[in-house]
Amino acid sequence: MDNSFPKDHVEALWAPWRVEYYEAEHGKGGDFLTAAAQADDDPAHLVIARRKSAFLIMNKYPYSAGHLMAVPYRRTCKMADLAPDEVLEIWELAIHAQRLLEIAVRAQGFNVGWNLGSAAGAGVDDHLHIHIVPRWFGDSNFIAVLGGTRVIPEGLRPLYDRLVKIQGELA
Repeated sequence: MDNSFPKDHVEALWAPWRVEYYEAEHGKGGDFLTAAAQADDDPAHLVIARRKSAFLIMNKYPYSAGHLMAVPYRRTCKMADLAPDEVLEIWELAIHAQRLLEIAVRAQGFNVGWNLGSAAGAGVDDHLHIHIVPRWFGDSNFIAVLGGTRVIPEGLRPLYDRLVKIQGELA
């Protein structure tokens, strides 16, 4: 064990729940985005909103609390292959996600972007999606900077329920 300070690497935290990710999404070749696109049980798949060509889903393995993704129903890996209505709905869902997160988690800023292909860090490289990640002043605190560890302070289900409730109030 390296006891140097500050650390120049990220420490591993015991997180046995991660095995679900590897077994369900990667170990069996599953695509949770396609499963969510085809599902009729939105809470089970953490789907926040559905449009004609795209949907908004919570990231089950978030970078921060409230990490959402806008995804086309149609599985494609190239932005150039998106139809105009898919592009429009994905961007509209990204804007919708920002509104929800400003209220639900009081986000002060956002990182919004695409990881296209495994070389760019895409976890599902053949079903593109745009990430909407809320940010706050000071969210790169001592634990992330010095400890190389990210803390996610809220569970998925309570936040999902709050996002859906806020969405209903905005409608």
